[in-house]
Amino acid sequence: MWFIDAFREAPALAVFLTIGLGFLLGKLKFKGFSLGTVTSVLIVGVLVGQMDVNVGGPLKSVSFMLFLFCIGYSVGPQFFSSMKGDGLKEVLFAVVMCVMILGVSWAVAVWMGLDPGQAAGMMAGASTASPVVGAAEDTVSTLSAPAESIKGMLDAIPVCYAMTYVFGTIGAVWLIGYIGPAMMGGLDKVREATRRYENEHSSSSISADPAFFNAARPVAYRAFVADGEGMKEPRTVEEIERHYASEGRRIIVERMRGADGKAVEATGGMTVSPGATVVISGRREMLVGDNSWLGREVADVELLTFPVEDVPVTIGKHTERMLVSELVTKDYMHGVDVKGLKRDGKFIPPGKDVYVQPGDVLEIVGRKKDVGVASKHLGFADVPSLATDFVFVGLGVLIGGLLGMIAFKVGDVSVSLGTSGGALISGLVFGWLRSKRPVYGAIPKASLWVFNNLGLNMYIAVIGIASGPSFVSSFEAVGPKIFLAGMIVTVVPLFFGLIIAHKVFRFHPAIALGCCAGARKTTAGLGAIQERLGSTVPAIGYTITYAVSNTLLIIFGIVLVLLTA
Repeated sequence: MWFIDAFREAPALAVFLTIGLGFLLGKLKFKGFSLGTVTSVLIVGVLVGQMDVNVGGPLKSVSFMLFLFCIGYSVGPQFFSSMKGDGLKEVLFAVVMCVMILGVSWAVAVWMGLDPGQAAGMMAGASTASPVVGAAEDTVSTLSAPAESIKGMLDAIPVCYAMTYVFGTIGAVWLIGYIGPAMMGGLDKVREATRRYENEHSSSSISADPAFFNAARPVAYRAFVADGEGMKEPRTVEEIERHYASEGRRIIVERMRGADGKAVEATGGMTVSPGATVVISGRREMLVGDNSWLGREVADVELLTFPVEDVPVTIGKHTERMLVSELVTKDYMHGVDVKGLKRDGKFIPPGKDVYVQPGDVLEIVGRKKDVGVASKHLGFADVPSLATDFVFVGLGVLIGGLLGMIAFKVGDVSVSLGTSGGALISGLVFGWLRSKRPVYGAIPKASLWVFNNLGLNMYIAVIGIASGPSFVSSFEAVGPKIFLAGMIVTVVPLFFGLIIAHKVFRFHPAIALGCCAGARKTTAGLGAIQERLGSTVPAIGYTITYAVSNTLLIIFGIVLVLLTA
């Protein structure tokens, strides 16, 4: 048929067909359940592969290494910061969970006589750890075995992954969303404990969806006619700001209408006459309520139309530890207000009694020139940008890949992280370095989303297409056995993980469930428990454990191949 000939002549088209239809299939839901993008792309790839399309070349390795580097880049800062303080318990729990997954996978593989490819594919699907597929494939390719045996093991990896992933997802949702709360005293008890936690640790978290923004803007810009109690006489801008600061009201006169009626930027020596229209900025709580001290508020759109920067700044080591209330009095902070504060990945309301210290990320707001001055004194500004630093990405993947190729002997076996494992470690380190000095290595969130999703799914698409011709025969050979093995690896570690999180580590019930979801890398499980509790508290335990397990499970996939070789 003409379209089969077209795909054979231009294999890239088959890859894009697989990705497009795979993403479409992954969006479909039946009674709240979906296969997910990765599994859907694999299934479509297997079907497309029946046309015997040759998709060889470096595309598979390039896309997977890019994906792993970006995964490491995303979680690197939190991965390393979690190695201290309260996050250490969550790190340790994630390690325990990953060790249990590896141990049960190895025991099942030995019991059922699985080869390295079958074992790795089974572990990847049962733990919904898709990156394990690529790391295992790299390691299997280095084993000392006949070429035919190596090919058979490589073909088995995606087959076993596909067979175990579905229950890996469904089983995790069932255990975390339904069995977990029952093991912790019942759903009602966990819900009540979660409500109490929310009341004690109230915070305003907004969805990461770019369509949403925080309605409670902490810094406000408003226009007033200067006819209030403190504006009865002509004063310079500097005198007005100093006068109100002495009363505990820190405001900034941003703009005003001159004598000719034109809008101008306000400077310290400008005189504000009674009845002039001015733009005042300050903390929202300062400007709401009774504004008789300022004057009558007006909606002067022209005067309020001017650019303002919102920039996160990492506090440098040269900046001494001080209260927020002390920091804002510094000369270099004139024209700038503190919008937010993040420490070790967690948001802290920037109240007057909160300290700012080196390593904190301070979000400041103001006009470009004022923000620039403050940033130079505070540390390193991470000015939002649409551009990706491809020098950073390219060299990062290269360095990681080269380091991953370094091998050492364990007995008669040559062991290495492989180029994929090296790219992951490099991403972790480069992401952490970027967080410490964010003047290079920018990868915008939108770019990360593309690299992560396209990188992984292009890799999976190539695997599916390449394994398509042998998929049916492999499925018939190992089908029921692998499905049973996957069920065991899904249920056993997660069941005991729930007990350990609750009884041994004594996490808050909602956070314990989130920790289990993160350590098992199951976003579906997190979604299920958040929906049942009606709360986002489980996400607190999800983040660190996800970052740790995302790294460990890839490495443990390599270890499992070597243990079963």
